[in-house]
Amino acid sequence: MNAIELLQSLRSTLEVELESILTFWIDHMIDDKHQGFIGKLDHENKRYEDAPKGVVLNARILWAFSAAFHLTKKPPYLETAKRAYHFLNDFFYDPLNGGYYWTVSSTGIPLDTKKQIYAQAFVLYAFSEFYKITLDNEVLERASALFHLIETKSFDKKQSGYAEAFSADWNLLTDLRLSEKDNNDIKTTNTHLHIIEAYSNLYKVYKHSLLKEQIINLLNDFRNHIIHPSTHHLQLFFDEQWNVTSGLISYGHDIEAAWLLHKAALCVDDAESIRWYSENACAMTEAAAKGLDENDGGLWYEYLPEKNKLIKEKHWWPQAEAMIGFFNQWQITKKPKPLEQCFNSWNFIKNHILDKTGGEWVWGVYEDYSIMYHEDKGGLWKCPYHNSRACIEIIQRIKEVNGNLH
Repeated sequence: MNAIELLQSLRSTLEVELESILTFWIDHMIDDKHQGFIGKLDHENKRYEDAPKGVVLNARILWAFSAAFHLTKKPPYLETAKRAYHFLNDFFYDPLNGGYYWTVSSTGIPLDTKKQIYAQAFVLYAFSEFYKITLDNEVLERASALFHLIETKSFDKKQSGYAEAFSADWNLLTDLRLSEKDNNDIKTTNTHLHIIEAYSNLYKVYKHSLLKEQIINLLNDFRNHIIHPSTHHLQLFFDEQWNVTSGLISYGHDIEAAWLLHKAALCVDDAESIRWYSENACAMTEAAAKGLDENDGGLWYEYLPEKNKLIKEKHWWPQAEAMIGFFNQWQITKKPKPLEQCFNSWNFIKNHILDKTGGEWVWGVYEDYSIMYHEDKGGLWKCPYHNSRACIEIIQRIKEVNGNLH
């Protein structure tokens, strides 16, 4: 097959996969008893009706179904997005202090009321996507208000960057961690990556001067503090003054940042940022590619340089991000290798991550390809976000590429 035929075949395959993923979530995760979506589905597709419900899960559901409707115009996706939007605002929103709680009970009672900025960013990301398909001014007002709230409460005006976590009434927490595996540091790459992701998406529908200024500021924070100047890996944890506190390397975040930051630079049409990130997106993708398993094209999870220890697990989300990252590198360079790596990532997903009997994607596999059965199929972290976004991004990019090739 020629290039157009290869890309069209991939596009058709991913259109089928996108529908499979979202149909799974409609069939298995909707909570008709308590509204919204159930909080946990295990690897065997067992529903945990009484599990707490997380804001990140619900925001990512809203984003995924909004983006999918924007692409396909399929009515069930719009209805599912509406369900997620209303559940977020009816049960996660803090009417007294603003912002969105971390978890609520299965019936919607607030449980963990902290305001994790990572989570606020995902709500913002989802709202801006939902606005694109509804053009509802209330949605845009909620999104713009949340942007200004993040700027007021979290932005460090002296050192730049954003603080991690606050109490319900916006006092800085002593335990700032997003999860138990993270360092207890005030600034993290993960949160900054998803703030710029959300801000860039909002900027498409809300051309506010401060928003553009802060996107460029975030691009500069990544350039000046987060991206290692020689290795091009992301540095992950920092104190208030941007001193690095960990040498951990996350290959998935490396390659996710490579394409997201390049896309953010293009979004604000800043010439210097576009120049720098066009070049360095490729360098970051090359750095991430050091985490590839040459035997199967899968991307290993993490590497601890101080212990020379490779975490020999292949989780679902780095594979999804690798597809986009390599495709983005191919679009920039037009060299054949990144496109081959993109196809290799998809082949690994097909061979080892797709659950061919239970549906959706498994959490991941170990070195011997045994499945991580103890992890969720759906839950606080496992959502239809990385995998549906990989499908949507590649489908959209192939449309653009084929249009240019004809």
